[in-house]
Amino acid sequence: MFLALLELRAARGRFLLMGSVVVLVSALVGIVSGFTTGLGDDTVSALRRLPATHVAFASGSDSDQFARSLIDDRTAAGWSGEKGVEATPLGVTITRGTTGRGTEVDLAAFGVVPGAFTDPGADDGRPLDAARPHGVVVSRQLLNEGVRVGDILTVDRLGIRLEVVGSTGRSSYGHVPVAYVTTDAWRQIRFTAPGATASTPTAGLPVQYSAMALRLPDGADTAVLEAADRRHDTAAVPLESAFAAAPGYDGERLTMTSIQTFLFLIAPLVVGAFFAVWTVQRTPELALLRAMGASRRRLLGHTLAQAAVVVATGTAVGAALAAGLGLLVGEKVPFSLPAGTLAGTMAAVALVGLAGSALTLRRVTTVDPMTMLGAAR
Repeated sequence: MFLALLELRAARGRFLLMGSVVVLVSALVGIVSGFTTGLGDDTVSALRRLPATHVAFASGSDSDQFARSLIDDRTAAGWSGEKGVEATPLGVTITRGTTGRGTEVDLAAFGVVPGAFTDPGADDGRPLDAARPHGVVVSRQLLNEGVRVGDILTVDRLGIRLEVVGSTGRSSYGHVPVAYVTTDAWRQIRFTAPGATASTPTAGLPVQYSAMALRLPDGADTAVLEAADRRHDTAAVPLESAFAAAPGYDGERLTMTSIQTFLFLIAPLVVGAFFAVWTVQRTPELALLRAMGASRRRLLGHTLAQAAVVVATGTAVGAALAAGLGLLVGEKVPFSLPAGTLAGTMAAVALVGLAGSALTLRRVTTVDPMTMLGAAR
């Protein structure tokens, strides 16, 4: 170990160069991981926040279900009457609105029944109230965009006026901040034709919803859902599977995961190439150590110690850079890098880096001291 550290000091220029490459690779992996998590949260955080275990869509809606699926009132009533499962209607649609102060915002209207388990309540102001069907509880991003509790939010092209009664935590769907409304208000937003009068009664609109949010007790048999699906002609899926129904979720994750995969493939190749060249350059020294009685195990430890120092130091610095970027951008971009995710990602980078250095171990163990010493003469 002492000799390994001496070599690091003697050839610090080369090791600093290699360490810089490891820093850049690990920082890039961390940044990509942060964007992967952040984009995922920005797409489906509102769905993740639902205290549901499953979501039931209309049968036959195989893609983009929240936009294509429609559950009628008979099916909704049937699900609500099922024993052993809590069920409540859920509406999801993306729209645009303008406050009385002229602030224009995009929003994802989530229609929920006030008081149901899908109702998020309110961190500030008042929660939704069935007696005031045109109230809206906005997520924190909309507050950051200029919406205030007490504002009147008018849905563009429809003229539907919603009163901002409260606010809740960060929540988004399809990269659009969420606003929670009653199911009656959601039906107006979803089914009112552009150009209709703002006073169009909800009684004349279809009694339909995007899906049914379901909650099974812990340990309950999912066969209950399968039987109910057959009775109501629906397709219930676990909540995590419903994330794919959010626009762009699968494509974004595939793209970012592909980039991460290539980076994980690049890291061991770069580290392995460096240590392969370094091993060739110091073959005479290794041969001398073997001639002096050093065991193959000691030479392996010597080589791995150098690789571990370079890879671990570079990975730690890269992790600090990635975390610093997260603090720098804040909530301006969809970037999220929790400590657990960062630690797991950096551990993976370190492991693949050490795996790359292991490619050179065979040459270290096969050094022939007599041949190399003779060649040196």
